[in-house]
Amino acid sequence: MRAIVVNEPGAPGVLRLEEVETPQPGPGEVLIEVAVAGVNFADVGMRAGMIGGPHALELPYTPGFEAAGVMAAVGEGTEGIAEGVRVAAVLPAGGYAEYAVAPAESVVQIPDGVDFAAASALLVQGLTAYGVLHDSARVREGDAVLVMAAGGGVGTLAVQLAKLAGAGTVVGAAGSRGKLDLALSLGAEAAVDYTREDWVDEVMEATGGRGVDVALECVGGDVGARAYECLAPLGRLVTYGAAGGEGLRPPDMWQLNLKGQTVGGYGGPWIRPGAAARAREAISRYLLDDNLKVVEGASFPLEDAPEAHRAIEERRTRGKVLLAVR
Repeated sequence: MRAIVVNEPGAPGVLRLEEVETPQPGPGEVLIEVAVAGVNFADVGMRAGMIGGPHALELPYTPGFEAAGVMAAVGEGTEGIAEGVRVAAVLPAGGYAEYAVAPAESVVQIPDGVDFAAASALLVQGLTAYGVLHDSARVREGDAVLVMAAGGGVGTLAVQLAKLAGAGTVVGAAGSRGKLDLALSLGAEAAVDYTREDWVDEVMEATGGRGVDVALECVGGDVGARAYECLAPLGRLVTYGAAGGEGLRPPDMWQLNLKGQTVGGYGGPWIRPGAAARAREAISRYLLDDNLKVVEGASFPLEDAPEAHRAIEERRTRGKVLLAVR
């Protein structure tokens, strides 16, 4: 089968299309004939060598944490999943390939009426957007919410999910006019360009001078650190990424103490029992009820995986970026 293989960390050019042996599912695993694979910033960071520690993958490896396609085979001891069913799954790795093995417990059947591209919202980015809002930030009805990188895959979903959760004012922040217009079209009441010096003032103006109750921060560096200035008294900031390549600068703890503010992380849905299942159920319902729109960004053929990574690194994408495998 064809697969993208990383033999060493580095620039996008290290993503090589190779012929490799088709994997076989072991006990408790399934084999998916991949139709589309999601491309996430985490893939980019892993390939570049920015993400290590417990998340590092042994070389060589095939990237891709999410895939959607048709069930091709099931391993021993796997029950309740039939061959030929349309499914989506979160993978340890291996999604950038014609076939991928996934743990059976990570597989969800794609509801009728939802295509493969939209089903990708059930996975890494959808679970992240839902979890950051509900599990980490604990968004409440009437909250003012700031969504950084509001034109990206997680951001476009977070804008909509915040409104569906009852948020009063949603402010989208991004770095281009097109992404700001996209955030507004998805329900944000205001959109600010975080490349401008006065963007924090614009957030304060949009919230009547009070600031936001919830800030979802994934940009990092100096830009991300300015989100602290946007917090209202008792505001909560959740950091879940560093798209700018630098981690979020620590806050002034004295200022947090004076205003009763909190800063926390996300960690992923699997560290909270039942969180992933709750998120998938909610997102599936929103998709079927046509209350949630998956913004499909660029789609690249499998062999153009390097260009997909370049597009993400250069901030040329918006919405969900996919590799069309078949």
